[in-house]
Amino acid sequence: MKVVVCVKQIPDPADPGALDPETRTLKRDVKLILDESDSYGVEMALQLVEEAGDGEVHLVSMAPNNERGGLSTALAMGAASATIVSDPGLVGSDALTTAKILAAAIAEQNADLVIAGSESSDGYTGTVPEQIAAVLDLPSVTAAKAVEVDGSALTVRRQTDAGYDQVQCPMPAVISVTAGVVEPRYPSFKGIMAAKSKPVDEKSAADYGFSADQIGWSGSGQEIIEVTEAAQREAGEIIEDDGEGHLKIVEFLDNLKVI
Repeated sequence: MKVVVCVKQIPDPADPGALDPETRTLKRDVKLILDESDSYGVEMALQLVEEAGDGEVHLVSMAPNNERGGLSTALAMGAASATIVSDPGLVGSDALTTAKILAAAIAEQNADLVIAGSESSDGYTGTVPEQIAAVLDLPSVTAAKAVEVDGSALTVRRQTDAGYDQVQCPMPAVISVTAGVVEPRYPSFKGIMAAKSKPVDEKSAADYGFSADQIGWSGSGQEIIEVTEAAQREAGEIIEDDGEGHLKIVEFLDNLKVI
């Protein structure tokens, strides 16, 4: 079984992000790391291949400057190979353009299953996995909490507010996984060393037939006009309990129209 995992490499959330003054987008000319939300997809893919008894996990990523920091982590976890699409013209690409690029890279892998995180930690659009499925004309199952493969059939438990839904669909398919569905393994020293020699195919948008006007700001047809800082959080109200504290809380909630 061959599983392709979409991996996003992002600036370290622990470091304050900086915006490019011209594009008003997050600067990505720094060392990038594996998005934590995608580590769950990598782990699930590895477990499925291990359960199948044979196969491999291939990574697909879109990042500037052929950045491999996050890919190296996923390769060290156990993925066999990767494709990275890197092109200066991709700056400003929206979710749909990103999905089209990733779909093109996925299509050449002849995968049985495609796994992605539900949403990235620096974008939060939550739309790319479904758009990839639409571009590839494949079934899509979202919010996967547990996955079972039986031949060419896929059974997925989808996380819901009330519990879970059990969904079945044929393979190949695209699934998105939620955080916490599995416990991602830590790369071992042996895995880290092995990752250095694993094949990483470098591609550009042109390699997949995309012209300059189909990607980036031109292809997305969008522009960021202004970015403003979020308002500072105001101090809350302190209620001291003098025996009537519960009444004051009820009054406070009533004023907010909560009760």
